[in-house]
Amino acid sequence: MQLKDKVVAITGAAGGLGQAMATELANAGAKLALIDLDQDKLERVCADLSVLTEVQGYAFDITDEEDVIAGFGYIVEDFGQLNVLVNNAGILVDGMLLKAKDGKVTERMSFEQFQAVINVNLTGSFLCGREAAAAMIETQQQGVIVNISSVARAGNVGQTNYAASKAGVVAMSTGWAKELARFGIRSAAVAPGVIATEMTAGMKPEALARMEQMVPVGRLGEAQEVASTVKFIIENDYVNGRVFEIDGGIRL
Repeated sequence: MQLKDKVVAITGAAGGLGQAMATELANAGAKLALIDLDQDKLERVCADLSVLTEVQGYAFDITDEEDVIAGFGYIVEDFGQLNVLVNNAGILVDGMLLKAKDGKVTERMSFEQFQAVINVNLTGSFLCGREAAAAMIETQQQGVIVNISSVARAGNVGQTNYAASKAGVVAMSTGWAKELARFGIRSAAVAPGVIATEMTAGMKPEALARMEQMVPVGRLGEAQEVASTVKFIIENDYVNGRVFEIDGGIRL
């Protein structure tokens, strides 16, 4: 799929990976429907990208079914079509499953802690993916859905909730690839490793150095490297049902 004049929706678009992907795709000629809960940040990103392409911001809660249905309805009203969805929005609420001392459990990951991450990362991706696919079918457009997973999908200490959610979005990607191909819609996933973000920039130098040493290529990934992978998936019409690991070799 050539990106020029195609309409791309990106969730979690007001910063970090979302903003990097929006910039990459805008430079390729895509029109942007940017989704985020943070209205102020969303407006700033839209203003910055408006010099590159046509862009509209949509502030709604991706975990709320009615909000998602209405939001994608507005996107189709504004642009007349939808070609790509990047399910990028996600949260971290890390914690151990259990903590114990002297044979007695002292702490548990709460249901709320587990469910909060599942709601955003997995349920939100499901709702947005469903409505995006419906919009693509009803406007008779070829489409692509890209779900942002994580290297943590293989399982990681202190991330029961996050790992489960990111494994889930890969499974959805594979299922959707098989289900939606008859409608001309492809689906794939990207699983980033440790990416340089505002959070990593604020780490102590010695902690950051240790993290970099864990990565075989010897550095953190850049948001643009993830963004360019998303662009490749969209543009290559033979990519379907696969997960692309952009992790510097940390998961071998």
